Amino acid sequence: MNNNILLESGTGEVEILEFVVNNKHYAINVIKVKEVIEIDNLTRLPETPNEVAGLILSRDEILTLVDLKYILEKKKSEEKNSKIIVCEFNKLKVAFNIDDIVAVHRIKWEDIRKPDDVSASSLVIGNIVMDKKIILLLDFEKIVTDISPRTGISEERISNVEYKERENIKIILADDSFLIRKLLQDTLTKAGFRDFKIFNDGKEVLDYLLKLVDNKKDKFKEEVQLLITDIEMPQMDGYTLTRRIKENPILKSLPVVIFSSLITEELRHKGLSVGADVQLSKPEIDKLVETIDKYL
Repeated sequence: MNNNILLESGTGEVEILEFVVNNKHYAINVIKVKEVIEIDNLTRLPETPNEVAGLILSRDEILTLVDLKYILEKKKSEEKNSKIIVCEFNKLKVAFNIDDIVAVHRIKWEDIRKPDDVSASSLVIGNIVMDKKIILLLDFEKIVTDISPRTGISEERISNVEYKERENIKIILADDSFLIRKLLQDTLTKAGFRDFKIFNDGKEVLDYLLKLVDNKKDKFKEEVQLLITDIEMPQMDGYTLTRRIKENPILKSLPVVIFSSLITEELRHKGLSVGADVQLSKPEIDKLVETIDKYL
């Protein structure tokens, strides 16, 4: 899979891979996809959750195959021959079974509509209307975290972080996932932070910051000292948000931490190109606390 089609970061665009499962159309951000393969070597495991189909061998690498068909329709997949999307996020490589690939589309983040269901149980993070059909953008991180919570943000990871009185530090959190926002806030609270402003897309954050600048000019840091942002968000993604902040003559002094499942050595250049101060993968919650202490 060629992940280098969309080279420039912070353009407000994203490339999605449209695929089909049980005659319904879904999407995943292309940046997460390593390759699409067909397999006939599924090895089933004893006493595993229904969500795990088994193990596959891909390029001499053993990968867990998540049964996406079961997760979406509660129907166990029986076939051993299947198309597979091999993904990498949260420093983890994992595979998902699908029925077919449709196409790769380049769209604007602002064209991804927020779903009505914003509950923690929702697996859909955005709705895309295209060719008179609705394509559902899935939350693959939540799918994996629901199966194995330790692969995502975990309070266990801050067990060695020293608790301090950090309640005077004002932080903005931006993430479209209700689950991640809650986990992030709960975990940082255990480290001593108390003052959060929470947003679920980058446009809301930018509008808030621009109003602060209008009202307080260079004293805007009286209200916020650091921004922690995800990358994938409807309306405005984290790369575009970071670029807009760093291009602003007043806001550019605000430290921006991109905290995303998409941070890998291969993709780190994207955050650097838009001026991010720090980039951390979501499992690195302990390093996030250290980073805040360093900058503030």
